[in-house]
Amino acid sequence: MSLKSVAARLFAQKIYKKTQAWANTPRETQKTVFLNLIQDAKQTQFGKDHHFEAIKTYEDYTKRVPIRDYEDLKPYVDRVIKGEENILWKGKPLYFAKTSGTTSGAKYIPLTKESMPYHIEAARNAILLYIHETKKADFVNGKMIFLQGSPILEEKYGIKLGRLSGIVAHFVPKYLQKNRLPSWETNCIEDWETKVNAIVNETIEEDMTVISGIPSWVQMYFEKLQQRAGTRAVGERSEAKPVGEIFKNFNLFIYGGVNYEPYRAKFENLIGRKVDSIELFPASEGFFAYQDSQKEKGMLLLLNAGIFFEFIKSEEFYTENPKRHTIGEVELGVNYVLIISTNAGLWGYNIGDTVQFTSLKPYRVIVSGRIKHYISAFGEHVIGKEVECALQEAMIGTTVRVNEFTVAPQITPIEGLPYHEWFIEFENEPEDSDTFAEALDNAMRKQNMYYDDLIVGHVLKKLVITKVTKNGFQDYMKSIGKLGGQNKIPRLSNDRGIVDLLSI
Repeated sequence: MSLKSVAARLFAQKIYKKTQAWANTPRETQKTVFLNLIQDAKQTQFGKDHHFEAIKTYEDYTKRVPIRDYEDLKPYVDRVIKGEENILWKGKPLYFAKTSGTTSGAKYIPLTKESMPYHIEAARNAILLYIHETKKADFVNGKMIFLQGSPILEEKYGIKLGRLSGIVAHFVPKYLQKNRLPSWETNCIEDWETKVNAIVNETIEEDMTVISGIPSWVQMYFEKLQQRAGTRAVGERSEAKPVGEIFKNFNLFIYGGVNYEPYRAKFENLIGRKVDSIELFPASEGFFAYQDSQKEKGMLLLLNAGIFFEFIKSEEFYTENPKRHTIGEVELGVNYVLIISTNAGLWGYNIGDTVQFTSLKPYRVIVSGRIKHYISAFGEHVIGKEVECALQEAMIGTTVRVNEFTVAPQITPIEGLPYHEWFIEFENEPEDSDTFAEALDNAMRKQNMYYDDLIVGHVLKKLVITKVTKNGFQDYMKSIGKLGGQNKIPRLSNDRGIVDLLSI
């Protein structure tokens, strides 16, 4: 074992103990975070407008600070963008993370000197807890690749802005810089296809041990690697060389942004073997959770990371004055809208994600979907987790592999009852499409009782699968200027805005 590996294991032990200390005192930890946030923001414009000086309890806070999304907070953000200080948080932000908005165009999410370190530490600690649990540390001697956005930053009124992953690239620790790929020059390439080809050039001869990125874009990287590496002989035939043969010491995949399970079979085929994986839950608004165990389901919610969490049951979210729950009030298996208040100046902020708790000791979550990404054209309220689980179940025992998919309602069919339409880009198509569609529909009925009721009641007919042409989803993302980076296809939507643009 190398000196670097030994040092990594010792550091991992230290971080594990620190993590256990706050994870075992969740309510106290969140109370401390809450009080510190209120104290630090009393003299900000937002704090004055909402009478932070009078807030002593969480109940005081809920009376003064309503739930907001970006559009509601935008008047304050606009003042920060124009260079004003002490608006949402002390002083000025260090950066703005620029993301795509829905109704407001581009969104500018502030990153402060208090919030920025948590983005870096969380990603690091996820790897260290993996080392602590598995005792595997040899990968630190190899090369690591992080597929991310360009680190080139713009400037607006003295504040730098760019994609979150590009901003984070400026904070790579020195001890990782020699091991990290791609090069700075390659990372700066904006066009995603050009960038991936350059990454292949830089990595194909290296000893890659860790690969990180959104699964759909890592898949694109793997496929281009295989094209470059050529084929290998298998008996009398030839086949693409597995990524696990190109990178013999590649054994850890780190991902976030989407559920890995729909991609797992495809990835294991591309790699040629199973590799360990670590799931992360980062966003421009904060780093919320990471997988702390290979043995337990879900990701550890980061209760000590400058973020105060609230939770609203999804089914109540659009009602008047829905109940806001703190960490001590949540239940297992309930779908909650995630609400945050942070040391970057986001207050009662709806990030749009929904979560479910898989454990309360410690608090672990899975991302179940997006509050705005659902199908409820007929009152069924199908969420992302349900379609992903249904597809995974339908694929069990088959050779079916899926590259990408999305689901939309067909409300006005030419004839017959309306239905849910699944747009799927297959890697391996089902031997019998009707049988597979039947299995998928049965799995969906088990996932969502309201959907089942609609089928039984002949309000909906069984789902329909529409095949998307190869690279159809990539072509769609390219057509709207969102190929690569942190962009991803919504799993489902309540209209046909996306699917009407797909190549089928």
